[in-house]
Amino acid sequence: MMRLILYSKPGCHLCEGLQEKLEQIESLKFQLEVRDITERDDWFQAYQYEVPVLFKVQPQPRNSAGEAAFSPEELLPRPSPRCSVAQLEQMLQKYLQIDRSQ
Repeated sequence: MMRLILYSKPGCHLCEGLQEKLEQIESLKFQLEVRDITERDDWFQAYQYEVPVLFKVQPQPRNSAGEAAFSPEELLPRPSPRCSVAQLEQMLQKYLQIDRSQ
């Protein structure tokens, strides 16, 4: 299953708004992981002026031990804070290229 990683920080209304919209999307299957940039210095240094930042992580075929593997994080374009849930869903369909048969 596709993973989305949302880098955010406490008290950021843009981060909270994007998270709420992502959680309302029902037609696309993905796991949402929210990372608080104040928990790690490297995240804070990288994203303190950029949050919210959204990445996708593509699942890869399982390795010989049967463990799931994931590709590197790939940055997605920042959606407008004014976009609707439907508009966010359309953007994700374009960039995630989710196979609906899974």
